[in-house]
Amino acid sequence: MAQSLCSKNVQDHKKRSRGFTIIEVLVASIILIVGLVAAGGVVGSTLGSTTRSGYMNQAAILATEKLEDLNRYPSADPNVAVPTGSSMGSLGSDILQDVTANGVTEAVNYYDEVYFSPSQGAIAETTSSLDINGNPQYTTTTYTPDGLISSSAPSSTPPSSAGSIAFERRWIIEINQPVAGVRRVTVLVTLLNQSVHPPVTFQMSMVRP
Repeated sequence: MAQSLCSKNVQDHKKRSRGFTIIEVLVASIILIVGLVAAGGVVGSTLGSTTRSGYMNQAAILATEKLEDLNRYPSADPNVAVPTGSSMGSLGSDILQDVTANGVTEAVNYYDEVYFSPSQGAIAETTSSLDINGNPQYTTTTYTPDGLISSSAPSSTPPSSAGSIAFERRWIIEINQPVAGVRRVTVLVTLLNQSVHPPVTFQMSMVRP
């Protein structure tokens, strides 16, 4: 009788041990799954942050380039003059306006677009501008891995948006800012690709005579 009870206790213990083992496996599996999901989220977030940082860096470069371009114009040139009012251009909308300064009238656009397209190891940068009649013109500069730089003739055909990274630049020129006698030029660069969240924007200003 005692032997029978002992045998039964051993069997019950084995059943309980087997049951606890299955539960432990399930718990361990759940913990592993949660850990993998969390790790995947961290990796995805890191990659997203790295990509966004790259776009921000490119936007900063484009803002610097535009400020340098605008700084090359003489003070009386229509592209940087503020003949009436307190400012010319806008950071909130695309502005194209006839500006008369120093007896010269020009159609000045206070915005442009820049497209980057990778092609067989090279990078193609297409920048928009306006011709004398105010029509959009696109010029592509190609940078190859061996250091060669080539530019195409201006064309009225816009670049393909497929596989391209597109930025828009807008700028405003304010007279007597931040002090009298100088003008403040501010450039806002916005990434047009909608797949990046939050949106990438970069703003930079300079002061010139």
